[in-house]
Amino acid sequence: MEIVAGRGARRCRCREPHNQANLLTAAHIPRRYLEPFGARKEPCSLQNFFPAQGNGSQLKAFNYAFRLVRDYPAVDQGLLLIGPVGVGKTHLSVAILRGLIEKGVTCLFYEFGALLKEIQDSYSTISKTSELKVLAPVYQAEVLVLDELGASKPTDWVKDTMMQIIGTRYNDKKLTIFTTNYLDARRAPSDETLEDRIGVRLRSRLYEMCKTVQLDGEDYRRRFDTQQP
Repeated sequence: MEIVAGRGARRCRCREPHNQANLLTAAHIPRRYLEPFGARKEPCSLQNFFPAQGNGSQLKAFNYAFRLVRDYPAVDQGLLLIGPVGVGKTHLSVAILRGLIEKGVTCLFYEFGALLKEIQDSYSTISKTSELKVLAPVYQAEVLVLDELGASKPTDWVKDTMMQIIGTRYNDKKLTIFTTNYLDARRAPSDETLEDRIGVRLRSRLYEMCKTVQLDGEDYRRRFDTQQP
C-alpha cells in the first residue's frame, strides 16, 4: 500500500509490473503467442490484430474483444470464436487475456486436447497429480480460454468432461472464451458441425454463456508463406 496525500491509502503501483508478470506466467499461454513468431513480429495483442481489408467478420470479432477487455468485469458473456484455421481466433483470445492481465485479472489458457490429456494422465498410478489438482485452476480462473473446442474425438468421456468443466464455470458465473474450427452449419454434406462434436446439451449451454462470433477469411499463415523468397 502507499499513502496518497488527502486520499488515504491505495495499492502501490510499484508492484503492478511484478504482479502482471506473475499473472502472465500463471496464465499458461503458449510461448509462440507471447513472442514474435513467423509473420507476427510482436506478441499477440489487440494492438497488432489487423482485420483483412474488407473483412467485416474479423472487424466484428475485434470489436467484441476490445469491448470485453474495456468493460470487464461488467461483462455477462464470454465469446465463442468460430472459423477456419488462420483467421485470428487464437490471436484474439490471447490478446483478450493479455489485456485483462494488465487489469490484474486472473486468467488461464488451455488447448482443449492438452487439458484432456493432463486429466487422463492424472489417472495413472504413477502420476504425482490428481484430476482435482489439474482442474482446480480451470475452475478458479476469473477468465478461461479453451482453444480448439471440439478437436478431440467426441467420446462419452470427452463429452462428460467438457460438460463438467463448462457446467462448473457456468454455475460459478466465470467468463469463458472458446475457439473452434467447427461451424454451426455444414458447408458440405461431409462436414461435422460444432454440435456434432460437443453434443446438443453443451452447444445449448454455450448459447447462453457466450456471444457467438464467426470469423471468415484466408489462412494468414499461408499468405505469409507465399511471400517468402
